[in-house]
Amino acid sequence: MNLYHDLINKKEKLAVVGLGYVGLPIALEFARKIDVIGFDINQRRVDMMRQRIDPSEELAPEEFDGCSIHFTAQPDELAKARFFIVAVPTPIDEHNQPDLKPLLSASRSVGSVLKKGDFVVFESTVYPGCTEEDCIPILEEMSGLKFGTDFKVGYSPERINPGDKEHTLSRIVKVVSGCDAESLEIIADTYKIVVAAGVHKASSIKVAEAAKIIENTQRDLNIALMNELSMIFSQMGINTYDVLEAAGTKWNFLKFVPGLVGGHCIGVDPYYLTYKAKELGHNAQVILSGRSVNDGMGAYVAGKVVKKMVAAGVDIAKSRVLVMGATFKENVSDIRNSKVADVVKELKDFGVNVEVVDPHASSDELMHEYGFGLVAKPEGKYDAAVLAVNHKAYTELSEEHFAQMLHEWGLVADIKGILRGRLKQIKYWSL
Repeated sequence: MNLYHDLINKKEKLAVVGLGYVGLPIALEFARKIDVIGFDINQRRVDMMRQRIDPSEELAPEEFDGCSIHFTAQPDELAKARFFIVAVPTPIDEHNQPDLKPLLSASRSVGSVLKKGDFVVFESTVYPGCTEEDCIPILEEMSGLKFGTDFKVGYSPERINPGDKEHTLSRIVKVVSGCDAESLEIIADTYKIVVAAGVHKASSIKVAEAAKIIENTQRDLNIALMNELSMIFSQMGINTYDVLEAAGTKWNFLKFVPGLVGGHCIGVDPYYLTYKAKELGHNAQVILSGRSVNDGMGAYVAGKVVKKMVAAGVDIAKSRVLVMGATFKENVSDIRNSKVADVVKELKDFGVNVEVVDPHASSDELMHEYGFGLVAKPEGKYDAAVLAVNHKAYTELSEEHFAQMLHEWGLVADIKGILRGRLKQIKYWSL
């Protein structure tokens, strides 16, 4: 009997370390089939999950039903598990350098309870080589055990897409890898318990790490191209979305659109790859160029809005702008690395009086993270409304709604172009 059989026969437990937007869905999915320990260092979050509340606001209370899971913030309770999945954040610091502190801390927690025969699988996005060069030495140091002989390690990149109810964990092919042939089979079989779409067995841990990081790097570069095109077309007086609609009639045209690129994946992952490339003596010019374009879009949007207000005769020092949406993407509460904050900061730097609304975000979290909060509701007249995030609540707004909100010279700046063709009387601009 191997560990996989012991898990499905509930003779052993699986632990998920880190219960954020990635870890919690994985933990609950496994907990419907096997016994699970869900560990997070944040006791407040653990208390919420014990009450069937997802702190990330992604999962409904009923999704906790029928799950054999024990939530804890006590690291020593991890000792009851034999198979560990590490799904903690891997952000970047203020210099766009990888911040591995959460990952290395999680490795220490797992290493302190590691036993002979245990398996550890990392899901956090990292640069190729991180699992073997940074995490495994900590596991060995903390446990006193020998990697490969006493315990096995694998890597299986997360593919959770916040707010996406179609591409869920069980419906997305899971890339898996192991440190040897035996571990690869056991890790693959374990993930097959919950992934109906099946698994892809990568040839090595580094290949699996690299596969994950280029998924988001590719998207980042394609969006950067669209953003640069939108700047060029703006100078030509051409609507970018009209151009994309026309070009999209060709069967092999890739349908990416311009916009703000934030969040904890697309706006972060490329920097992990460029960091490793630089370490190896290679300057990743194309990737960094794309990052530069996308990181500058907040300032670009704010600049366009201010220029259009000035052209309308608005006194910028007395102007009022309403920014609609503050999360990093539509229909989620997550504000991490939201580029809307760049738009707000730049508008304020111009002297604009800015108010922000969002039906999903927390005002306290925004104040803590970015130094601005939300207003309860729009009041009075605004010189411009910036539709920064296409939350469902905003896509259904009528032209009359904006007309009541804006001065007669008011502008709607629609970053994602979701109102294109629907506003006939109001001044309108989009990327």
